[in-house]
Amino acid sequence: MTTAPAEAEAVPTPTPTPTPAPTPAAQRGTTTVSERAVRRIAERATAEALPGRTARAAATVRGGRAEVSLGVTLPYPAPLADGARDVQRHVLERTRELTGLDVATARVGVTSLAPPRYSRAPVSPAEETNSPRTPRRWWSGRRTPIALLTSVAALACGALALDLVQVHTAHRVAAAWRVSAVHWLSGHGPGDPAVVIAGGLTALLGVWMIVLAVTPGLRHRSTVRTAAGRVDAAVDRSAVRSLVRDTVGDVPGITAVRVRVRRRRITVRARLAFGDRAEAHTAVTAAARAAVSSCRLRRAPRVRVTVTPEPVWQPPTAPSVPTTTPAAEKVDQ
Repeated sequence: MTTAPAEAEAVPTPTPTPTPAPTPAAQRGTTTVSERAVRRIAERATAEALPGRTARAAATVRGGRAEVSLGVTLPYPAPLADGARDVQRHVLERTRELTGLDVATARVGVTSLAPPRYSRAPVSPAEETNSPRTPRRWWSGRRTPIALLTSVAALACGALALDLVQVHTAHRVAAAWRVSAVHWLSGHGPGDPAVVIAGGLTALLGVWMIVLAVTPGLRHRSTVRTAAGRVDAAVDRSAVRSLVRDTVGDVPGITAVRVRVRRRRITVRARLAFGDRAEAHTAVTAAARAAVSSCRLRRAPRVRVTVTPEPVWQPPTAPSVPTTTPAAEKVDQ
């Protein structure tokens, strides 16, 4: 017995899902880049520009703009201005590329010097002559005094405004501290000792704020001549001190070196173990001046050198000269 083949069942065709229309750019949301992310990107970019070096960075983000400050270690001997310019350019490009922010500037501060791991071409005398004027000093932002003054003023004004609003809107009684202050002020005149002391302290505070406003600060940093436009470089005085100390320590006969770096003078005190004292003084002076000149400071300080012999030092003896000639010795024989 044969059976007829079963008829094929009809398979329903799936209905294609319509592709949603793209969302306008204005409705997709807002991307916010934190200051921490900008700081980490700047540190990584600095490590790319200076392989094997670590850097400290600080970042400030305001809307779509950002500012970056760096503290880096540059190699020696190498032009500090060129190194700072290369780091600044690379950090600006990488930070703009990875964050999408408008990074207006990147301040580079040289915190120390280290043995070189890459070399840079020296700046030609023509470029140095045509370079823009280097600032004499870097100006401090005075963040700590400004933060303290702003906090105290904001706290006092906020407390007074809050009390006034509560009195006029909620019809509450004035705060006890404000009533006590008014009563105390009404009972003390200009000649009262407490008023005189408070006025003197206020005047001292005002003088202090004026001094902070008209002085540059950052006394431990010295500006460096640079041939790059819109690049301000500075070197920490501790780095100059370490550089001079290491350079003078390589002079033959020198055992210990102490260096003191000021704005206009560098004092070098060296201890001599062997060799001629005058020659050692000349060599130490030349080495110290060469080290200071390599830093390319805007205002080259005077170098003062003192060489002190060690207790075991003895002046070199002159070679003995024979009193008889070889011909005379032959005649004697």
